[in-house]
Amino acid sequence: MSRLKRQQNIDGLINVLETISKSQCSLSENEVSLLSDAIAKLNDLRRKKGLTNKHYQLEVAGIVDLINQFLIV
Repeated sequence: MSRLKRQQNIDGLINVLETISKSQCSLSENEVSLLSDAIAKLNDLRRKKGLTNKHYQLEVAGIVDLINQFLIV
């Protein structure tokens, strides 16, 4: 996947997570924390350059884990 496509995917996911965190007033502190952590990791991932596909997949797996925890809580 090209760097531009990755950037677009990351930006889209950041927008979705920010929309969820702002539009849901009934979120617990834990849920807000999980969303904030996922957004922070996505922003860090967006700034990183020269990632191999394997490293990128590992980073994304950690972010997906946070989102999963948010959905399960």
